[in-house]
Amino acid sequence: MRAADDGYVTAETAVVVPALVLLFGMLLWGVMAAAQHIQVVDGARAGARAAARGEGEAAVRSVALSAAPEDATVQTHRQEDLVRVRVTARSLGPGPLSVALSAEAVALAEDGAGGTGRAGT
Repeated sequence: MRAADDGYVTAETAVVVPALVLLFGMLLWGVMAAAQHIQVVDGARAGARAAARGEGEAAVRSVALSAAPEDATVQTHRQEDLVRVRVTARSLGPGPLSVALSAEAVALAEDGAGGTGRAGT
């Protein structure tokens, strides 16, 4: 009876090993995408802080890009006392595994904070 079971181990290994390799690859891609998303968020926050301090647009972009992943894009927008910085990038991965990552940070401009003409005056 033992001789009849000899081929099952090979067949099970042939099915399980590729499935484990695929699962490991998917987990690794997910961790890398999450790490890149954290970089995108950090870039947006750093850019918003720089813009709130009143730094020029080139300096804001430079600060945001220094924290963001490679090939990221930075958009800045000012609306009254608020500055908005949006950082977008693509995650690593081939074809459909490369997903768009985006983060936006908003900060109160220091030159407008605590000024006159606000809150009923």
